[in-house]
Amino acid sequence: MMTVRQMQRLWNCGKYARLLDELIALRVEALAAAELAHWPCAAAAALALVRLDELNQPHAPLCPTLIRAILAQQESDGGWGDVAVTALCLRALSLCHGHGLAIQRGMNYLAQLQQPAGIWPKIPIRRMAADPLVSAFVLLQLGDHEPFRAAVDFPAAVEWFDSHGPDIDPAAKTLWDHARPRCAGAEFSLFQPHN
Repeated sequence: MMTVRQMQRLWNCGKYARLLDELIALRVEALAAAELAHWPCAAAAALALVRLDELNQPHAPLCPTLIRAILAQQESDGGWGDVAVTALCLRALSLCHGHGLAIQRGMNYLAQLQQPAGIWPKIPIRRMAADPLVSAFVLLQLGDHEPFRAAVDFPAAVEWFDSHGPDIDPAAKTLWDHARPRCAGAEFSLFQPHN
């Protein structure tokens, strides 16, 4: 695993794709690496924040730089150019009970893209085909985050995976298997309404 110093060095050199590759190696998120690779700066900054939090280093000098980089890349529609990258950025910004306009706009972005069946498209256009891999990634990143659950039709997303589980591809199934415990928190009930 990467050290804080290695992350700082790669970030300062602008080697975002390499930083992302190093951070994602050996993580289940690697199954969605192709989705994240199109937006390496935002994805690397977000995953670095997640990793710093995992290392109990949320106050490392690199953290404010990463947060500013993520915020600077948020688009006018509230997302970060991609459904999966948006979910990862929201997870990173929400660490340590983060909140604010950027997070609210990102949650609205995901809510607007969610399809009636409950899952999200690969390409950030609602009328595009639903994508189980991207949707499982979204739930892996945000399934235990209450503002996300309130913003989207969370029961529909969980129900979609519960009813289609055996039919989805192995990568999406693996991501869902890791997301399921986050989505099954004690406070969750399929009968809770969403906003």
